Amino acid sequence: MWLYHRFPLSFREVEELMLERGIVLSYETVRRWCVKFGPAYARELRRRRPRPGDKWHLDDIFIKINGEQKYL
Repeated sequence: MWLYHRFPLSFREVEELMLERGIVLSYETVRRWCVKFGPAYARELRRRRPRPGDKWHLDDIFIKINGEQKYL
């Protein structure tokens, strides 16, 4: 169910992704889960989302490129 709400996927695409992982279910089952659990999940996503006016600062970052550490 979280795949449907978190990513722009259809019920059938979620069904196919689950089948690749060995879980057999129908797209109708995914739809019913979304109806049942979706509102609570969406509410939690909205609650955690940064609000307008929140400030995010990125000061320093170090990354490795070809095994060599770089400073950005």
